[in-house]
Amino acid sequence: MNLRHLFFAAALCIATPAMQALTIEDYCDIKVNAPSTIKEMRPMADGVSYLAIGENGKTIDVYSYKTGQKTSTLFDVDAIKGDVKIEEFDGYQISENEKKILLWNESEGLYRHSFFAEFYVYDIMRQTMKRVSEGGKQRCATLSHDGRKVAFVRDNNIYISNLEYETEIAVTKDGKTNEIINGAPDWGYEEEFGIENTIRWSNDDNKLAFIRFDESQVPMFEFDVYSGYCNPKSEYELYPGQFEYKYPLAGFNNAVVSANVYDVNYKTIKKMDLPMVETDYIPSMEFGGTSDRLIIMVLNRDQNNLKIYNVNPASTVAKLIYTESSNAWLSPSAYQMVTYNQNDFVMGSDKSGYRHLYQIDYNGNVLRQLTKGEYYVTAYYGYNAKTKEHYFQSTQLGAINRNVAKVNAKGVVTLLNPVEGTESASFSSNFNYYVRTYSNATTPNQYTLWNGSKKIADLELNASYAERYTNAPKKEFLKVKNAAGQEMDAFIIKPADFDASKKYPLLTYQYNGPESQEVLNKWKMDGIYYFADQGYIVACVDGRGTGCKSRSWSDAVYKQLGKYETMDQVAGAKYFASLPYVDEQRVACFGWSYGGYMTLMELSAENTPFKAGISMAPVTDWRYYDSIYTERYMLRPEQNESGYEISSTLNKTDNMNAKLLIMSGTADDNVHISNTFMYTSKLTAEGKIFDMMAYNGYDHSLRMCNARVQLYKKIMDFLNTRLK
Repeated sequence: MNLRHLFFAAALCIATPAMQALTIEDYCDIKVNAPSTIKEMRPMADGVSYLAIGENGKTIDVYSYKTGQKTSTLFDVDAIKGDVKIEEFDGYQISENEKKILLWNESEGLYRHSFFAEFYVYDIMRQTMKRVSEGGKQRCATLSHDGRKVAFVRDNNIYISNLEYETEIAVTKDGKTNEIINGAPDWGYEEEFGIENTIRWSNDDNKLAFIRFDESQVPMFEFDVYSGYCNPKSEYELYPGQFEYKYPLAGFNNAVVSANVYDVNYKTIKKMDLPMVETDYIPSMEFGGTSDRLIIMVLNRDQNNLKIYNVNPASTVAKLIYTESSNAWLSPSAYQMVTYNQNDFVMGSDKSGYRHLYQIDYNGNVLRQLTKGEYYVTAYYGYNAKTKEHYFQSTQLGAINRNVAKVNAKGVVTLLNPVEGTESASFSSNFNYYVRTYSNATTPNQYTLWNGSKKIADLELNASYAERYTNAPKKEFLKVKNAAGQEMDAFIIKPADFDASKKYPLLTYQYNGPESQEVLNKWKMDGIYYFADQGYIVACVDGRGTGCKSRSWSDAVYKQLGKYETMDQVAGAKYFASLPYVDEQRVACFGWSYGGYMTLMELSAENTPFKAGISMAPVTDWRYYDSIYTERYMLRPEQNESGYEISSTLNKTDNMNAKLLIMSGTADDNVHISNTFMYTSKLTAEGKIFDMMAYNGYDHSLRMCNARVQLYKKIMDFLNTRLK
């Protein structure tokens, strides 16, 4: 993760006498349309101070929560003593005892989050720095609690660098590219479980737990790499290269995982004796309060049964302490919302039909259900032992809102700021202070510093940025009935100069993947506002399958992705098309990734209202997507053949008679461009005409160069041409 902070210009553009008109860059360029942020604030152990990277990106400074003012400098690139120096750093990690700092630079990305880098450890007292390893860039570097050792991965093996003795020990030796990975996650665990590092130091730093991935039986996926003009790869100008990696499609072999512990003193590795089969996952592994308590989650391949074990790393004996099952899937957003304390742990669960927090001891006894009600807990911040209060974020003011709250020992829940919108918090270590981040659909991100109920300071209100968008189109929220007569959350964006006596073309925007949400009361300036600025009505609904309403609402799509979502998106589009100011003959849809899949499903739906659609980076058949995500909702193809047939866009092209623009990045390691090729091949075989664009060298998000601006220009041109 690159923790260097980006600050975006928010200068007020003034004409005479009115505001200067917004440009496509204002809406679509991610370097322009994002509000200013604040430097990441990391709480220190004293409860009254926090750390932040300096303005020049070369220092780590100490600030007072009480005043918001800088009090000292903990690290300065220009003040390093000794022979080992650096000129810049990409990120840092401070040891638990706050005596050492792990820093890294020269970061080189691997997948979405993972990277290789050069790592260093800075001694705060001596002001000296040591390089972690001379043997080449490392991955997953992890500082011990006392700051004396660093464990890291290189060439798929784990090493420990002892900084005091300047020695380097190979913990594992069986690592091999495309076969065995020790410590670092494979592509699937990183993408679908959000795991970036599986190395864990015990509390006393005498043991090192890690997950071993045997991906030798996982099929290889390859795609061509071309030179191009955005970040050109000149070595591939004449002959293309290839990107190769292990990527298990639905139903194919996953990596076989095991939990292991290395004893630092005896230099031995023990495999933990977990009662699991080769197809099981380990989505979480942490030491639970003490060095002799390793808490490991084991999830079956169908992802509907979770077991939590309390494992003794010395004896390897595992004791089952908690089990949870579901009639559909268990959500990682719930069970990975977990915090391990000295005597118990707090974990999220959907078992009540809504996501709530449960306090469980290490014998598996549920001590208390901390939150209750028809709302979702969406984040857990921790426990204030002094006041006996747990802090969390929830949807108590409605699924489209997020509020920070606390629950006391009697179960009384209090919202810290009971206002609609999206609020999050970053607390000091003693919970006396917090930084509040707030926005709503018409208010850009605001950062303020609080002491309990008292605001101490405004850190960044984005006032000039907000003024720049004063005359931009506005988002309005409403409820729309779905195909079954149920209410869906929805929004509509009208042109800034909207005239109810006119007829406007309609563009619906959707994602609608399981547990996702697009209809949220938060600031998000992007390309759909540009479409409204250009004279389109833009609308969006969150149909069945989406998140934070109830599990029954989400579970409706289980084993039949695309079926009910398509019905609901069509119902939403028909409602908006019926409005007196919408031209029902000029209706189109647009989506990205899962939303791109939905676009293709909607264009092929019976009695579809859509005359045109834009599908960006779509999955076209769930057999072509990765195993962890797909099987969570669809099971394996051999378990659910009819569901896969129903959910495939390739089986519905007979009904696809609308105008289509389909686009993908050639270097998309997530949703491969082969999805697009299969769909367009089917259309070609059927003699159908369509528009297509391929973005050479671009990944799933299209964040390189000016691709986003060009993308929305192309969509606008397509709509203006095809919706005449």
